[in-house]
Amino acid sequence: MSSPAFDRLLLTLSDIYMAEGREAAVRTARALTTTPARTAFAPQRPCALDTMMRALLADAAHPAAEAILAAQDLIPWGTNPVADRMSESAAAICAVTTLMGPEGPIPAPDLRLGLFYQRPNAYYALHNHDADETYVILAGGAIWTAGDDTRHRGPGDYIHHPSLMPHAFRTGGEGLLALWRWSGDVNTHSYAFLPDAAA
Repeated sequence: MSSPAFDRLLLTLSDIYMAEGREAAVRTARALTTTPARTAFAPQRPCALDTMMRALLADAAHPAAEAILAAQDLIPWGTNPVADRMSESAAAICAVTTLMGPEGPIPAPDLRLGLFYQRPNAYYALHNHDADETYVILAGGAIWTAGDDTRHRGPGDYIHHPSLMPHAFRTGGEGLLALWRWSGDVNTHSYAFLPDAAA
């Protein structure tokens, strides 16, 4: 049985991808609202960063923030597809959920998507992977490096990383909550942290 709050969240995320307009985004939008989940989204234990996430979402104006907050108890935080590629210090500053993917609750062989939260005043070091990736900032913000471009990104910003583009993000005092999507070659073994003078 589906939850109205979770169905609303998926519909809201689908709308975001339809607005993005890339071919992979449109496929993602359709899959979110038409592909049945392998299992029902059931109540979860709160993750370690739950209180900070809820505070950030409660103050956010993006339409998705309210939908995430309403479904927060059902979101499977801690289902990071690259958790085994991360250091303990990197894992401690963020929480990740996977909602769609080859092994995800919503099956998709060539897409991965989920939500990403990074705590305030933290740096997620330079890294890359084979997949094309798009982030959409939903709450908070960060100084975002994507290749040679470094600038502040905030709610409503779309950031696209083509395959193997190095990227990193540094949060300020409010933290960051974003939607992420991988398309193309969505393998996890290519995920790698890179030499980073800013780390």
